Amino acid sequence: MSGPVASVVVPAHDEERTIGRLLDALCATPGLLEVVVACNGCTDGTAAVAARYPVTVLDLPEPSKARALRAADDVAVTFPRVYLDADVEISADGVARLAAAVGPGDAAVAAPSRTLPRTGVTPLARWYYDVWEALPTVRSGLFGRGVLAVSRDAAARVAALPPVMADDLVLSEAFAPAERVVVPDVAVVVHPARTLGDLVRRRARVTTGNVQADRAGLRGAEARTSLGDLWRVVRERPALAPKVPVFAGVVLAGRLRSRAAVRAGDFTTWERDASSRA
Repeated sequence: MSGPVASVVVPAHDEERTIGRLLDALCATPGLLEVVVACNGCTDGTAAVAARYPVTVLDLPEPSKARALRAADDVAVTFPRVYLDADVEISADGVARLAAAVGPGDAAVAAPSRTLPRTGVTPLARWYYDVWEALPTVRSGLFGRGVLAVSRDAAARVAALPPVMADDLVLSEAFAPAERVVVPDVAVVVHPARTLGDLVRRRARVTTGNVQADRAGLRGAEARTSLGDLWRVVRERPALAPKVPVFAGVVLAGRLRSRAAVRAGDFTTWERDASSRA
């Protein structure tokens, strides 16, 4: 192998408990990947943990995912480029296969299939995720997977996007369906919120990010969930019918919780759940 097959950019804010798990996997095959960890505004030992691995570590003072991504892009060398959340699980080989799926003559952007383990998740939170995973927008969209691989040309388009809270949604929406691909034989483990309270906090962040994207004209109709979508899900899978009210209730609670941030135009405060990082 002459050099890394891709550069991996990992923005990390207070991910001391999870970053080692991810870097163990990414560094399992020495030289396969160039990895840049952009620690941003950390108040824990994230940077110290990352520094134990053969990766480039940036220690940025400001807690900003958008600025962390840009700073890491400035020092990363290799293309394709893979953007990777610090709290997910994916193998180095999986990342390499995603990178191989993008480029001239292939897709511009690629994502893996998504696995949401239910271990430790409370029953009502499980019901929410059962409905969420069945939604057409969730099945086809590249958001909510924590991993996106982009070609060199696509990376230039990504760099031109405005910094927004719903960065993975906006990135997915920036490319036509024919330019996007989900690689079914590459899986990422995305740890869901385990409690209803943490889930509502996560939904509030999603709602706030969606409002920002809508105001900027960056979210299309196909990325929205309608009542018709929920009705189609129930028709296809009747067993989900009693779970839909729980899903709708969480979405509504998230909207109510996001109101203050939306009214204030606060699209930088990042509500996160601690339960998925336990």
